[in-house]
Amino acid sequence: MPESVIAVRDLKFSYDKAPILEKVNFSIEPGEFIGIFGPNGGGKTTLLKLLMGMLKPDHGDIELLGKEPHHTRGQIGYVPQVLRFDKDFPISVLEVVLMGCLSKLHWWGGFPKGTKEVAYEALQKVGLADFAKASFGTLSGGQAQRALIARAIVNHPKILLLDEPTASVDPVAEQEIHQLLAELNRSMTIVMVTHDLQSIIDKAKRLLCVHRQVTTMKAKEVCEHFALGLYHTPLSSKDHFTW
Repeated sequence: MPESVIAVRDLKFSYDKAPILEKVNFSIEPGEFIGIFGPNGGGKTTLLKLLMGMLKPDHGDIELLGKEPHHTRGQIGYVPQVLRFDKDFPISVLEVVLMGCLSKLHWWGGFPKGTKEVAYEALQKVGLADFAKASFGTLSGGQAQRALIARAIVNHPKILLLDEPTASVDPVAEQEIHQLLAELNRSMTIVMVTHDLQSIIDKAKRLLCVHRQVTTMKAKEVCEHFALGLYHTPLSSKDHFTW
């Protein structure tokens, strides 16, 4: 295994020539829990898409598990920011989880033997085994997010990427999701974008502030301004001092 599971070097990305990310450099080690925060439009979701290979950088290198992103998709789990769906659409919770196994489908459309059992195991991990046959549309917000986490981990990924997984759930469900992620972190590296810095600051090993560039810091280095949504360059920079 490479020393870093994620390595980003001199990354630059723009939408229609409008710079979104530039001079981005950071690495993530195996087993870390990394929190990503920053202002709206700062580039957080764009960074995740670049890590997954959904976007290509204008400049720089991205390596996941020592390879380019498109070579590691089978080892990366992803939980999107918001899932919009028709609550009346007839799909079960188990079928949602099986969507994470579509790459294993036989040419005639069937799953390999044992795939459903693996999906049940994923539901067991997130505490939803009893809801396997339930309609996905009947789940609460927190239950739906846990089902999506099950879909993301069904293939036993080495890296789990999450984009604000607790943004639309109540405090109890939020706590349950954080507890679940702490358990999953024992077997995989977790990178989580959050809108609520205070809820993750005591859980993440390190934090990445994304505001066009990326600043790496430990929890104790994050000031209260950040927690309130006020972002600035590190005050320890020599540029802030004249003496």
